[in-house]
Amino acid sequence: MPYYRRVGEIPRKRHTQFRSPDGGLYAEELMGVEGFSSDSALLYHRHLPTAIVDAEVVADHRGTLTPNHPLLPRHFRTQDLKAEQQHEADAVTGRRTLFGNNDLTIAFAVATAPSPLYRNAVGDELLYVQTGSATIETIYGALDVADGHYVVLPTSTTYRVLPHGEARLYVIEATGHIGPPKRYLSSKGQFLEHAPYCERDQRGPAEPLLAEGTDVPVLVRHRAGLTRFTYANHPFDVVGWDGCLYPWVFDIRDFEPITGRVHQPPPVHQTFEGPNFVVCSFCPRKVDYHPESIPVPYNHANVDSDELMFYVGGNYEARKGSGIGIGSLSLHPSGFTHGPQPGAAEASIGVDYFDETAVMVDTFRPLELGEAAVSCEDQGYAWTWSGRGPGS
Repeated sequence: MPYYRRVGEIPRKRHTQFRSPDGGLYAEELMGVEGFSSDSALLYHRHLPTAIVDAEVVADHRGTLTPNHPLLPRHFRTQDLKAEQQHEADAVTGRRTLFGNNDLTIAFAVATAPSPLYRNAVGDELLYVQTGSATIETIYGALDVADGHYVVLPTSTTYRVLPHGEARLYVIEATGHIGPPKRYLSSKGQFLEHAPYCERDQRGPAEPLLAEGTDVPVLVRHRAGLTRFTYANHPFDVVGWDGCLYPWVFDIRDFEPITGRVHQPPPVHQTFEGPNFVVCSFCPRKVDYHPESIPVPYNHANVDSDELMFYVGGNYEARKGSGIGIGSLSLHPSGFTHGPQPGAAEASIGVDYFDETAVMVDTFRPLELGEAAVSCEDQGYAWTWSGRGPGS
């Protein structure tokens, strides 16, 4: 199995006695998805992973969502979102909601402090590190991450984020599972030759954390809200694990762009898929080489999707003159035909290389706006194609 991984100490045969040096039985835990019918991992704990001593309701910090109404293309400036002034913010409770629908929530965090131990039991999470670096400690082991890294955290992975200074994180919380597009994979799960990345580009935990502690709080998101459990022992007491389900890191710079003689549509940039959404990576690349090509995108009505672009590096050619910069988000909703800014198509003719990096999320249900998006919106963006409009 191309995804199989083995870390730390495990017994030769699964579901058999595995004892510690003092003769005690390690507690086996199966982490599995889709009701024992898909990927899983077996973890071995020094203590029972089921032993809780307290549970309490925690107020949800997500806030409410507002429909995109009147329907408009919109521009948001995450560069205007600051860390909390009253106290240091963390990558979990410091998340500010940008967008959401029934399939996902998209948030942003300016993390300067360690997060609590956290478990999302609703779905997988995908973190993108825009700037800074951090160590993500998980029940499987630790992952060191830095700018440009995607981190896939499977459902119910207990973890915490320890930023090194300030880390700016773009967070996608799904209501299901996130993984590579199925068209990149063989029937046995191996990346195919036409895939823009492969197993060599993925990085998982290398050794267990072997943490100890008692009466350890863990914040858990579940379908009814948030609960804080207090565990009798530290959940990172795992001595070893193996399987095909674990958190992993992918560097956006390892994505190999697919190019052509004329402009290639967004599916060539697809990096992940989730329930009713996809994630694409737009990376520096050689562009269209037909002698009469127009390298920037044509005007298009993506009739089934909202298109959300997060600009994280370089200079995005199609948006020059619109006020968009590094840290900006553009939302082009279904029902609105969108395309390059005035003059961008003509200016792109003859260009042979785009130095741009962006993370795009296309959703198949409309995105609604969270409080963070409302607080950092550029109110004039919708009128940049015509040069006139309310307040312009």
